[in-house]
Amino acid sequence: MTVIEPTLRRERQLLREHPIVIACDEVGRGALAGPVAVGATAVSTRHARRRVPEGLRDSKLIPEARRAAVAERAAAWVDASAVGWATSSEIDEVGIIRALGLAAHRALEGLAAQGVVFDEGIVLLDGNHDYITLAGPVGCRVQSVVKADRDCASAAAASVLAKVARDTHMLELHEESPVYLWGRNKGYASPEHRAAIREHGLSRHHRASWAIAEQPTLF
Repeated sequence: MTVIEPTLRRERQLLREHPIVIACDEVGRGALAGPVAVGATAVSTRHARRRVPEGLRDSKLIPEARRAAVAERAAAWVDASAVGWATSSEIDEVGIIRALGLAAHRALEGLAAQGVVFDEGIVLLDGNHDYITLAGPVGCRVQSVVKADRDCASAAAASVLAKVARDTHMLELHEESPVYLWGRNKGYASPEHRAAIREHGLSRHHRASWAIAEQPTLF
C-alpha cells in the first residue's frame, strides 16, 4: 500500500492570506469508553519553511511503537500545540458532536495560553463537519478539509499528538479497570472489550448513553 506523505502545500497557500494556520484533528470519536481528544497545532510562515518531521503521518498510519517519538518531533516543529478533552460524561450529556466542539475549544484555549493570536488566522479542521463553530465562535474562520490529517502536515501533527495523549490516558485508565483491557483496545469496540462489558457491566468511563451492545467492531 502506498502511503501518502503529508505536505505543507495547503498551509503555505493559506499563509499567503493569514498570519497563522491552526490545525485540529480528533481522536476517540468512535470509542465506547474514555474521553474524546482534539489536537491543535499552530504554524506560522516561519515554521512552514521547515522540513516536515521524519515519519509524520496521520496517526492511524504510524506504528504504535513509533508514535511517541513522532509526536515529540511534531511538537518541537510547530509554533505551539495543545490537546483538549471532553469526558465520557460530557459526551453522554451533550452528544459526541458537541463534545468534539468542547474539546476543540479547550485545545484552542491551550494554544491561546501559549500566546497564539487568532485574529486574522484560520483553523484547518480535519473532516467534513465544522463542530468547532457549532460550539461557539473562535475568533477566526474554520475551514473543514476531508483527509486533512493525511494530506496536511499541520493536521497530521495534531492527529499524532492527540493520539499519543489519549492512548497514554487510556493506559492510565486500564490500571483502574484492567478487566476491559483498555491497554490494548484503548476503549474501542474490540470483541474482548465488548465481552468484558457483558461480563462486568459498564464502568464510570463508558459512554453510557450509547447503544454499546450494538456497536460494531471498529478494528
